This record gives sequence, C-alpha cells and structure tokens, in this order.
Amino acid sequence: MKPHTSDRIKISPGFWEGLRQLGIADHEVAQKARLPLTLITEPEVTQSQYFSIWQAYSDLIGDTAKGIIMMATYYETAKFPPTVLATYHARNYRDALNRMARYKQLCPPESLHITEEAEHCTIELEWLNTEQPGPPLLVGLTLAFLMELGRRGTGASLKARYVEFSQSMGDVQALEAYFGCPIRMDANGNRLTLHRRDLDRPFVSYNEELLEILTPILDQSLNEQKQSRSFAEMVKWIMKRSLTGGRPDIQAVAKELSMSDRTLQRRLTDESTSFKQLLTQARHEQAREYLADPSLDIKEVAFLIGYQDQNSFYRAFRLWEGDTPSNWRTEHAIQTR
Repeated sequence: MKPHTSDRIKISPGFWEGLRQLGIADHEVAQKARLPLTLITEPEVTQSQYFSIWQAYSDLIGDTAKGIIMMATYYETAKFPPTVLATYHARNYRDALNRMARYKQLCPPESLHITEEAEHCTIELEWLNTEQPGPPLLVGLTLAFLMELGRRGTGASLKARYVEFSQSMGDVQALEAYFGCPIRMDANGNRLTLHRRDLDRPFVSYNEELLEILTPILDQSLNEQKQSRSFAEMVKWIMKRSLTGGRPDIQAVAKELSMSDRTLQRRLTDESTSFKQLLTQARHEQAREYLADPSLDIKEVAFLIGYQDQNSFYRAFRLWEGDTPSNWRTEHAIQTR
C-alpha cells in the first residue's frame, strides 16, 4: 500500500506570480479550470483542483512541451518555497535530490523514488493516493525541474542520459533539446535518468547556515505530518467541503481522489472505519462548528451539512448530542461567555 497523504495541497503564492510572468493571468487559469476565483487566495486546494489548475495552464499555453520548458526555466529561484530552498542550497546534486525526495512528502501528490546503479541515477515519479496519472504538463515539469535544479545549483549545463514519459508531451524535439538526451514516450512510467557522476558536483549555491535553519524545521513538519496522516481524515475533509445542500456519495468522493469507490472502501476498511461512519462524523463536527456561529439560523445549519429536511437534522443532532440544536447552542453560548 502506498503511504497515506493528505489531499490538501499547498500552492505557493510564487506559482501565481510565475504564471503572471509568463503572461498568463491567474483568473484566466481559474476560469479555464472551472474553479472559483477565491481559489487564487486560498493556501490549500484538493488534489482534483490541483490537477485542474495544471491542466488549465497547459490548455492556455497550447503545447505541453512549451509549457514545461517555460515554467521550468522562467521560474525565479527567489520564489521557491522553503521545501525547495532546502534543495537549492544543498551541498551537491545528490544531496539536493535526496532532500527533494524527502521533502516532497510535505507537498503531495507526487513522490520521487531515486535509484543509483552503475553509471546512472534514475528518478521515478509516482502518484500518491490516485490511480490516475496527473496532467502531462505537471509530470513533465516535475522531471524538468529536477534537471533545472542540477543546472542552477552546479552552474553547469548538465544533460540527462534519457527521459521516459508514459503520456504524450507535445513537441518531443523541444524536450530533447532541453534535457539534452533522447525522449521516450508511451513508457511504463515517468523517469529521469541522470549521469551518476554528475551527482557529486558541488552546488555553487550551497549555504550551510541556511540549511542549519531550514532542515530542523522541515524535518519537524515532516514528522508531525506522518504522525497525523490519515486517509480517513482526508476523506472526511473532502466530505466537509461537499456537504452543502446534499449528501456526498462515495462515487463523488472517490472521483475527487482519482480512485474507484471499491478502492476507497478498502482503504477505509484498512483504517477500521467506513464511508457512512465518516459522513456522520463530518456532519456532526460541522454542525457543532456552524451552531457556534450565532449569525446562522438552525435551518441554514441543516442545509449546510446536507439536510434539506430540518426535522431530519433535529433527529440526527439528538442522537449525536442528546439535545436539540437550539438547547446546545444556548448552553454553548453560556459556556463561552
């Protein structure tokens, strides 16, 4: 089983700034992705929203290869988030790649698997908690960024041994010119293979003092995430975002996670819970949160947690709290004064 990860994906403000530098307005991306404009200012998105954003960027650029190369080469180092700064200022290319693979766990949905053998080093991209590959442009950019990291860090015009993609990437010749090696399409995975000798190249951007600051903080964040990570929590979080006006079904949540409903059920069984139990928990938790807000009347609260019938909400709340929503709100207001 693949390791659990959160469906909450952080988008760096530098991402939107990078798009603007390429001449693409952030609102155009949101509209193309059919997502609300408020998404631009939100720090986290779901995995399906994340994929939609990258697909929208690809559609607006027109050619996948062009979009990959432009974003990889134009993105300013100063815009890097801390997880990437810790790789850019590493001791050498090997240290940078290992840090990237480690801290990628803080930035789902991609994961990197590094293998060194004989004269080459292979980095394979995998997806967490999804049975479907990400948008081709995101796949290509992830591998291109690893190449760009080595070039910027060492200050040398490094070339890869070869690159493999499982999907079409547009202008193959443009990508071969960028990576400096043959490109294979329709492979059984997505891999960047480097010359192993390049991994020992020192980084001219090495900053020991900065790493001494960043490393403990990132390691602590990673350990905290691993301790709190739960697939069930991820499913419940998605449910809470989908409750308004109706009851989210298992097919809709499974689609959000890019997996089959059977796989979702199996994963929840592995964590000793069920879709029905999580839905009840999600409604209960949201009901308490909404009732704590005096500006919302009880009919609105019922609607916000998926009950179109107010009486059904009253019956459910009595089972959860042993009291009516009105009494609970009154008692809660008294306790918080």
